[in-house]
Amino acid sequence: MPKITLKFKENVLADYHLPPGCSLKIGRRKDNDIVVDNLAVSSHHGKIDSAGEGFVYIDLKSKNGSFINQQLVSSHWLQDGDVIYIGKHSLTFAYFESEVRPEDIEQSEMEKTMVMDTNEYRSMVNPKDPQPKTVSQPKSKPAENSNKKPVRGYITYLAGGEGTFALKQKVTKIGKDASSDIVIKGWKIGKTVATISRTREGYYFSYVNGLVRPRINDKKTSNKPIKLNELDVIQIGAIKLQFIGKKPKRQKAP
Repeated sequence: MPKITLKFKENVLADYHLPPGCSLKIGRRKDNDIVVDNLAVSSHHGKIDSAGEGFVYIDLKSKNGSFINQQLVSSHWLQDGDVIYIGKHSLTFAYFESEVRPEDIEQSEMEKTMVMDTNEYRSMVNPKDPQPKTVSQPKSKPAENSNKKPVRGYITYLAGGEGTFALKQKVTKIGKDASSDIVIKGWKIGKTVATISRTREGYYFSYVNGLVRPRINDKKTSNKPIKLNELDVIQIGAIKLQFIGKKPKRQKAP
């Protein structure tokens, strides 16, 4: 179980534990889990969500922004020792010495997944670049766990709810029907207002039905599937969701 240490300059103000499945809201208002009483901090500045085996920090469109290790971020997968700066305060993310960190997990399938994610991510941000060559495996040694499909995408609430959800299924349903994976209330909302489909090329958002037509990055969606890119914001009524991809470990450039 990692922890967050809140500091003002060099003075420790409080420690907060992060059990699996938790969500911590950070901001100036008293309804936050971590209250930072400073005028440079927004009412609801950011949040930390448990997602899979890790934790992700998400800036909630704060006025002055969030910095992690001196870099301005919108979302960031936290690693041991990362320091979040908001206003004049800092929050240090750290694991206990005896705890197994996600980055300490043995390689094998996890390492293979990260290589795939790196290639997909590069092709997404720069589609003009040629696709990296794939080294074929010998027929006598087929890849292990070839049927296992790793999770690469997550949806997190920016407004109207809380939490971060892994997009594990081939199709994630969004709507007011109780059987939906992400339930959104409202009489104008369709039973299944939209879906997010997982494919080898990435995740695609599709409008299905309902009086409220979803928006992506403030633009109304059409009837055609739209490929989701890193940090795209989906708005359905009063609900705002953000798409984030799980980043691979930092690797040295070839």
